[in-house]
Amino acid sequence: MKAHSQDHDRWFKELITTFFEEFILAFFPKVYEHIDFSNSRFLSEEVYTDIIKGEKRRVDLLIETRLKDEDAIIIIHVEPQSYYEPEFSDRMFIYFSRLYEKYRCTIVPIAIFSYDKEKVESDRFKMKTPFLDILNFHFFTLQLRNLNWRDFLSYPNPVATALLCKMGYDKTERVQVKK
Repeated sequence: MKAHSQDHDRWFKELITTFFEEFILAFFPKVYEHIDFSNSRFLSEEVYTDIIKGEKRRVDLLIETRLKDEDAIIIIHVEPQSYYEPEFSDRMFIYFSRLYEKYRCTIVPIAIFSYDKEKVESDRFKMKTPFLDILNFHFFTLQLRNLNWRDFLSYPNPVATALLCKMGYDKTERVQVKK
């Protein structure tokens, strides 16, 4: 699974690095409206060590950009995920908190789920007690298999076109999607 995951991550990283603006436009149009893409730059990969589990984790994509009409830097964190991970939302929160600790600016987290089977993933990490809601962390999700490929067929966007094969279709539509 590791080799497949590394290939998957590399492919998504290349696609989004090349077509970042088109990616945001296709799947997050409300975010797109507010981003000044002329000031976007990709940051180096962040590596974090999980001391308890004894493993290193890499934040896949970090893009520093600005909001339109504001003098505020934001960091967009994009995390492709090709396999189910029960603690994924926990990992997204840890990445978020470490990125915030380092950059001290707004962090916009996005998870891209590209499982081969349809699955509804959580878009949040919660922590609460009976007496206090301590934390309710949200992140954007793009669950490709839950999208209908036909909705993007005539959409003139290279990222949407490249991701058609990861979107929802049945066996009878497989040849059409590949064309």
